[in-house]
Amino acid sequence: MLKSLTIATRESPLALWQAEWVRKQLVVLYPELVVHVLGIATRADKMLATSLREIGGKGLFVKELEEALLVGRADVAVHSMKDMPMVFHPELVVPVIGERQEVRDALVSNRYASWQTLPLHAVVGTSSLRRQSQLRHLRADLVMHDLRGNVGTRLAKLDKEEFDAIVVAGVGLTRLNLEQRIQGYFTTEQMLPAAGQGAIGIECHQDRHDIMQLIAPLNHVVTATCVAAERALCRHLDGNCRVPLAAYAVVQQGIIILRGMVANLDGSKMLQVQRQAALNQAEQLGLEVADELLRQGAREILREFLG
Repeated sequence: MLKSLTIATRESPLALWQAEWVRKQLVVLYPELVVHVLGIATRADKMLATSLREIGGKGLFVKELEEALLVGRADVAVHSMKDMPMVFHPELVVPVIGERQEVRDALVSNRYASWQTLPLHAVVGTSSLRRQSQLRHLRADLVMHDLRGNVGTRLAKLDKEEFDAIVVAGVGLTRLNLEQRIQGYFTTEQMLPAAGQGAIGIECHQDRHDIMQLIAPLNHVVTATCVAAERALCRHLDGNCRVPLAAYAVVQQGIIILRGMVANLDGSKMLQVQRQAALNQAEQLGLEVADELLRQGAREILREFLG
């Protein structure tokens, strides 16, 4: 039995909340275990003036944390699964995915109650191409501006009236007790989430079987199955933050149902596919939905972004 464990995390308030949530779960399971939280400043968090698409993508949110695992500074790293690259580091694994919480995207505005009531040519802040394309599909007149930073930074820019509204993952606001800032949620039909949105992953070295055994009780099988299908879809399409791509799976009556979406940036072309399969076919289901999107023309749309 391990006597102590170190959790690597980004230093944003939301990332620290997630690491603390994991720490508390482990302490309940193992009262004698001493759990430390190691905050690490990532390159992505330091370069907020530049879009992720320009500096290398969401993988920069995890690079320094993974380096801490590889050199032994930390035993596990806690991530938002939507920030994880679609291909894991060859020496690392994510054996545990916690139960998914709020998956929907949220509209935050100080003056307008919904995306429908935003004025003509309203300025909306979001750095996500996935959100931008789906918003433009709903409202072609909206003006999109990139918005990066932690939750507090984004809200501060809204409060300075740099935007009429911003769109963020609802789970970040609920975890930080900021639900009162939410004007409303987009349904998953209006805005399909990113793969892994709302789920926390715990990463460790592939050789640390003792760690895997220790954290195994935190794994939520249904969430892990859904996220596996979503990530398989995105991986097959070479998905990353540089393309408007969405994937969301649910389990109903023992069947996994997966929806995938590919769109161009202005939202005028949007492909959506839904399929279902047995729970033990989650990854294969992801490949099948991705192949159907390709058959419908996804490659031509993605070529606009991937070259």
